[in-house]
Amino acid sequence: MTDLSIYFQPNTSAYSYEANQLGSIIESYTASFPELKGPGCALISVPEFRGANNPNNPISAFRSLFYRLHPEANWKLPIYDLGTIEPGATIQDTYFALANVVSELVKNQIIPIVVGGSQDLTMAMYQGYEKLEQLVNTCAIDRSIDIGSTEDTLHSKNYLGHMLVQRPCYLFNHAVIGLQQPYAPTAEFELFEKLFFDTCRLGEFNQDFRLAEPHLRNADIISFDLQAIKAADLGTTTGAPNGFTAAQFCQVCKYAGISDKVTSIGFFTEDTLGQVGTTLLAEGIWYFLQGYFARVGDFPFGSKADYTKFTVFMDEVSRELIFYKSNKSARWWMEVPYPPQSGSRFERHHMVPCNKSDYDNAMKNELPDLWWKTYQKLG
Repeated sequence: MTDLSIYFQPNTSAYSYEANQLGSIIESYTASFPELKGPGCALISVPEFRGANNPNNPISAFRSLFYRLHPEANWKLPIYDLGTIEPGATIQDTYFALANVVSELVKNQIIPIVVGGSQDLTMAMYQGYEKLEQLVNTCAIDRSIDIGSTEDTLHSKNYLGHMLVQRPCYLFNHAVIGLQQPYAPTAEFELFEKLFFDTCRLGEFNQDFRLAEPHLRNADIISFDLQAIKAADLGTTTGAPNGFTAAQFCQVCKYAGISDKVTSIGFFTEDTLGQVGTTLLAEGIWYFLQGYFARVGDFPFGSKADYTKFTVFMDEVSRELIFYKSNKSARWWMEVPYPPQSGSRFERHHMVPCNKSDYDNAMKNELPDLWWKTYQKLG
């Protein structure tokens, strides 16, 4: 593995913890940089706030709280704490460093857990996947869409727009969970719909969490804007009155960890977190790890022997829709064909996480919206 120590400053604070707490099993960069070996997870802090026009916002001391939480018995893979990527001379220097770190860790099956910093750092995480030349699905837990104007320099409110205009573009799909319509400009929302991207609005999430779970399961990169949490639960006075509760935040973190496809996650904030928010951040990372160590490896690559297959004929598209249900986790996937290509001898398919409700709708001869959106993006 490439030497990543050049990008990091070590942890210099002495965190107190007991022998049965997380601090006792974390391999932290203090005197010497850890010898990294995947699979595993790596905690990284990046106190870069210039993308939010807030250069003096420090990251709260979440480590002192996180280290004192208790691991579960099955947490056997390594958990690294690589320290801090300090802001560079320019913000582009910070992006460059984070992109290189993410690329190297993902390549070696180590999940970066990035604690920012403002949400424009999501772009740097995405650029890490560009170096791997692979298509990427992203999922933001956010109250807004953040397409913005690409005529402006990259910042926390237009990072998605910059991802879309990047060439070559490796972004296949983007989903927003927790969208609040008052924070979504009409033009951005209409463009989002034209791109066949996915949303799960806050109201929909509150009614049925299962509507959000496939979006988490379909993502490579998860980007949390902590301002998506209601201000009262985050312990701030500058946030929004509506948003995720603290319990919902932890629930989303856990399901993000369970997803076999998720290979990096970032937690970002523009506001200084107090004691409540810092504690909640530490808990969110803990629940992500709980999900990670509970992975069952049931994303349907290759053999479908461990799945129950369901076939539904749809009059609307004059074809069969194929669904798979995992015998391990009871989770569902839907097979979406690539549109016919001239001269192609073989039909290819794309596997998309879905809910049982998509199968139920197909049984009623209602074409699932997820099938249609995916089919359009494959064209």
